[in-house]
Amino acid sequence: MCSNFQPIKRSENPWVISKFNCSLPSDPYREEAYPTYPAPFIYLDNGIPKCELAKFGLVPFWATDKKKFGLKTYNARSETVHEKPSYRSAWRERRFGLVLVDRFYEPNWETGKAVRWGIKRTDESPLAIASIWERFIDKETGEIIFSFSMLTVNADSHDVMKHFHKPQDEKRSVVVLSDNEYIPWLNADTIQARAMLNVAPKGFLSSQAEPRVSR
Repeated sequence: MCSNFQPIKRSENPWVISKFNCSLPSDPYREEAYPTYPAPFIYLDNGIPKCELAKFGLVPFWATDKKKFGLKTYNARSETVHEKPSYRSAWRERRFGLVLVDRFYEPNWETGKAVRWGIKRTDESPLAIASIWERFIDKETGEIIFSFSMLTVNADSHDVMKHFHKPQDEKRSVVVLSDNEYIPWLNADTIQARAMLNVAPKGFLSSQAEPRVSR
């Protein structure tokens, strides 16, 4: 699971260009993202990768409270994504995207209390997390609402992700793709996409305690 992450830095725009042949959006975004916050997101526009800001927490067109709906839809379980009302249209219509992050955060309870830990790629490259997205024009406001949800998988046996959340809780992980999976994921059908919904390979991720700094 993931409810807090550090979006990719603007200084890493050359990496985005090299992987997707597009650039980070010029619009501002925060150094840390929580549900409903915008973050750089890759999706296909007429078959070509494009990067825009999208809000963390998928908002379907039928949502009544569109401003707050994303507070409960920021993660989508891979086991049920095809059947849950909030996600099934995005899954069925193959709206697969990638949120670009430097690290994401999870609570570690091994000391008896929650301590925030940061998870990143061992090689220090940006992370691309498999996601689904929705994009529509709000009929009431005329606003374009572009939002996404990160896909998650069981991580009970993963070398890094098994250390997070309360002892009695199932261990979950967002789906962190390898570099050679980015374009196949964006172009996948649902069968191909499901085959890519796995935990990261051993040694691909590293983690360390990164408690929030009180202001």
